[in-house]
Amino acid sequence: MDTRVPGEPPKAEPPVRARLAPARTRWLWLALAYASLGMGIVAIFIPGIPTTEFILLSAWAAGRGSPRLQRWLEAHPMFGPMIHNWRNGRVVARRAKISASLMMSLCLVIMLFTVRHRWVIVLAALGMAAGAAWMWSRPDRVEDSKPGEGAEK
Repeated sequence: MDTRVPGEPPKAEPPVRARLAPARTRWLWLALAYASLGMGIVAIFIPGIPTTEFILLSAWAAGRGSPRLQRWLEAHPMFGPMIHNWRNGRVVARRAKISASLMMSLCLVIMLFTVRHRWVIVLAALGMAAGAAWMWSRPDRVEDSKPGEGAEK
């Protein structure tokens, strides 16, 4: 039954808080969200540190601790597309793949000239190769992903 006065705009529905953590632990999610966001921003400027993973972790934690931060991340011109692509098919954009591959290669070259212990370089190279293989196995665009692959459970 509609109880509005004629001409009155509809009242906004209260936000759904089903995914929010209980109030006593919400600050932990918020701390994780901001720490991950900080690491993601630092990673933009330091080769070898993955940016996307930290931003995705930040968005996930913000969804449990701060809907306001989550909305800001989703609307951000740089971070929003990453989050959207991941949620809609576990997509990693080709540009991000190329950038990450170039940065990993640069880090490996720097390590070859600066690290004395070759076993450290081999372990780093294996880790980078595994990360690159996984990253390049992901679709490039949302249309390339399988229907339902990115659906939340």
